[in-house]
Amino acid sequence: MKNISILLTTDKLSLQDCYDFVDAPTCGGIDVFVGTVRNHTKGKAVKKLDFSAYGPMAVKEMQLIAERALAKFEVHKIAIHHAEGLLNIGDIPVIIAVSAAHRNAAFDACQFAIDTLKDTVPIWKKEHFEDGEVWVNAHP
Repeated sequence: MKNISILLTTDKLSLQDCYDFVDAPTCGGIDVFVGTVRNHTKGKAVKKLDFSAYGPMAVKEMQLIAERALAKFEVHKIAIHHAEGLLNIGDIPVIIAVSAAHRNAAFDACQFAIDTLKDTVPIWKKEHFEDGEVWVNAHP
């Protein structure tokens, strides 16, 4: 679909690529969510994160989220990109960009996309600490 960009990759994600994909003269607003790897969680220092995915199903679910966002909100384009593999502090594991004629639709669709992704897409995160590691989201 020309108005959807889905990517699951071990390469570094590009905020500019997502922005360029959704940018269009018909859009009055672009909303972008960028998830970053932070250096702490629940009082513990995080050293790195490791993202694993069931690739074919993850891509399929991300596509469904994008299609649902386009049907539910008055948006023009949506990009949902997610990284796999080891990421260091400050790296970007997820980018969602949405364009619409009006800002509220872009905001709402972007929030819908990230919330639904976290609930339904088979991507798992392992947090690495100095004293061990733990899988964070054991679902979907």
